[in-house]
Amino acid sequence: MINQFLSGAAFCASIVVALIFWRMWRDTRDRLFIFFVAAFAVMSVERVLLALISGHNESAHYIYLIRLLAFSLIIWGIVEKNRKG
Repeated sequence: MINQFLSGAAFCASIVVALIFWRMWRDTRDRLFIFFVAAFAVMSVERVLLALISGHNESAHYIYLIRLLAFSLIIWGIVEKNRKG
């Protein structure tokens, strides 16, 4: 039960961070923020899936693939930001 509670808290935190980056993107129109919005949205979906499949199966390969997608989006955004100067 505590695992589901913590997954819910992590979901809420991911959504809040995504909304903060969305607001920052709206103000600046910097593409890096869109990558962060997408990454944190993917992380929130990962937390929902983790809560639905009961938190004991966190080592499932598809959970890691979702996390890999989220972190790849962050890396892609950073590389794109540095390449355009």
